[in-house]
Amino acid sequence: MSEPLLRLSNITKTFPGVRALHAVDLELYPGEVTALIGENGAGKSTLVKVMTGIYQPDEGDIFFADQKVAMPTPHAAFQLGITAIHQETVLFDELTVAENIFLGHCPKGRFNLIDWPKMNANARHLLDDIGANHIQTDIRLKDVSIANKHLVAVARALSVEADVVIMDEPTAALSHKEIEDLFSLVEKLKSDGKAILFISHKFDEIYRLADRYTVFRDGEMVGNGMLADTPQSHIVEMMVGRSVEQIFPSRNVEIGAPVLNVKGFSHPTEFADIEFDLHKGEVLGFYGLVGAGRSEVMQALFGMTQSTSGTITSNGQVISPKSPADAIKAGIVYLPEERGKQGVILDLPIFQNISLPSLSQTSRNGFLRMAQEFELARKYASRLDLRAASLSQHAGTLSGGNQQKVVIAKWLAIQPNIIILDEPTKGCP
Repeated sequence: MSEPLLRLSNITKTFPGVRALHAVDLELYPGEVTALIGENGAGKSTLVKVMTGIYQPDEGDIFFADQKVAMPTPHAAFQLGITAIHQETVLFDELTVAENIFLGHCPKGRFNLIDWPKMNANARHLLDDIGANHIQTDIRLKDVSIANKHLVAVARALSVEADVVIMDEPTAALSHKEIEDLFSLVEKLKSDGKAILFISHKFDEIYRLADRYTVFRDGEMVGNGMLADTPQSHIVEMMVGRSVEQIFPSRNVEIGAPVLNVKGFSHPTEFADIEFDLHKGEVLGFYGLVGAGRSEVMQALFGMTQSTSGTITSNGQVISPKSPADAIKAGIVYLPEERGKQGVILDLPIFQNISLPSLSQTSRNGFLRMAQEFELARKYASRLDLRAASLSQHAGTLSGGNQQKVVIAKWLAIQPNIIILDEPTKGCP
């Protein structure tokens, strides 16, 4: 079709001290994938929240099927036929997989009661369609892995007859096979005439799936067009506002003596006989399929769970972290995969998140010194180019990438010897 199904015109959204969006436009066409591309703080997440009724624009109009519409609530967007798969899954651990998928729109039977057999059958059908036939529908979500929770979120988004599907970093926590299954699902949605907004920082995915692109920079729309006609270098240039000759310049670093030695590291249910050496100045990569135990090993090193055997030697001293506090004292810090639950406190301001592990530096005689907290936070926020209206802004209002910078900043502030990064680019450019 030549006419867009969903069109946003001149959308502006501001928050105290920051302009998130300024007069941006976006068009989504039936049977096509439009990629939304931009750096941290470009306004992508804010636009998605406008499109799903979470935020109301200060200015601008939204048109659905060429009719001007208003979405005062997420339910209004849901009723209109707009659904979203978010990079951070918003699900309920104490409910079953099927209950999470159909929460708010469960199939009903006699006397308007929930039809449990039908709900489980429908959930089974949805999961099978996206290649998640290994997930049971009647188990509680808390017993499901992070990657499988993401698949449940995908199934939930597809459980409604939506015409517009927003995918915000949908592959961030998926294995290669699950990503391929998701790509097949996107192709099926295209063939069914759905209009799809695909947000990703992975150019291989964008060029494989998308038909059109829109680029945001600093809350403004700086370019759009057909992807087949546009080289990647031009899109990168629009994203950053300048020509980028070398995206990842090589750096020569001298590898030093071992700083961490792990031998015979085992856990009764998660991993066994893990051995490796980490040297000063070295980046050591851990690879494996989803569920292979990578995160579990790192969490045990950080004292979040307890190993049953093996030795950990840090800078020549044998250590046995019983808690994260023990690991931090030994110079080991951990940036988790689940940033929203384990990495950042969303309801605290940025400066308090950054200073939290460094209270001994910013307090005297048991009393916090706010000036020192701000000074510490300002130093590391500046080093990482954290983009926010102020350091008093709550971390929960930041984009995913800027939240990740907060987590990195708080660990850099204690000057650790060893930094464990678990899926550090999830939801980041």
